[in-house]
Amino acid sequence: MLVPGARTPRLVTREMLTLMRPASVIVDVAIDQGGCFETSRPTTHADPVFEVEGIMHYCVANMPGGVPATATRALTNATFPYVRALADQGVEAALASDAGVARGVNIRAGEITHQPVAEVYGYTAAVAA
Repeated sequence: MLVPGARTPRLVTREMLTLMRPASVIVDVAIDQGGCFETSRPTTHADPVFEVEGIMHYCVANMPGGVPATATRALTNATFPYVRALADQGVEAALASDAGVARGVNIRAGEITHQPVAEVYGYTAAVAA
């Protein structure tokens, strides 16, 4: 569960693991934001798994790093429309005309505009103009 700019909520407790079948595998795709399982800890591609309560955990930070060319293509395809809007229209016009671009702004004119990011640093977000 992605909460932009904030730590991921813990969705699975250690106790919940005991309800799973032994030798089950869980994959924490939110490990880069702190993990969504109480028992998660970051691992690497070189040493990707560990076991807790009989449940295998896969918590590789930067999972896309295992397939860098594919990950780069996917990221480029996902972000290119926003880059094009900024390039074609300029920042102000793109922010005004494209809600997706506007939602992606965390800092504007030196002010944090996204509340979860502000909270991480002990601030209150400025109202985005």
